Amino acid sequence: MQVVVPYTTRDPKSRLADVLSLAERRAFARAMRDDVLDAVRAAGETPTLLTADESDADGADAPAVVDDRPLTPAVNAVLETHAETESVAVVMADLALATPDALSRLFESEGDVVVAPGRGGGTNALVVRHPDFRVDYHGASYRDHRRLAAAADLSVTDVDSMRLSTDVDEPSDLAEVLLHGTGAARDWLVDAGFELDVADGRVGVTRE
Repeated sequence: MQVVVPYTTRDPKSRLADVLSLAERRAFARAMRDDVLDAVRAAGETPTLLTADESDADGADAPAVVDDRPLTPAVNAVLETHAETESVAVVMADLALATPDALSRLFESEGDVVVAPGRGGGTNALVVRHPDFRVDYHGASYRDHRRLAAAADLSVTDVDSMRLSTDVDEPSDLAEVLLHGTGAARDWLVDAGFELDVADGRVGVTRE
């Protein structure tokens, strides 16, 4: 199986700009990237970074494919190269809660297309086992990927996983990393002074 992890340092995690500087967002995104790479390896697969620039792979113990196009054409180029001869998995680099067990469920689920939906209609991870399938990450991509699979008469399996459905985009998502994370991303937040805040009856985060 070819496992691809898209990752970029170009203004990463822009919706965290209210709580993190650009340099901090880059460092946090890198920590999440490393957690995802480690989880893929522990699940028994070898990850490849899909990056917009060669420097995006700095510090990562993983090979990289450089493609500066937007996500959809870059991933489709990988599918065109590999899907004829092997399964292809795409796992987003901001899945800070991903574990080897959660990824093994994804990788081992049957179906021409296996999808781990994200909150809000996105596609956080998927496995493609048919050369005719192509991705479309614009908009409600979970719905679109099911539609594209149906149009090609391909079977689709959903993987219902809290850990794979939680991508870290908003400040409120940082609480999930502090609550459930165990890797570099959680350590980075703690070192940066973030902690859980339950003062208003709901779990949030505050920074020292």
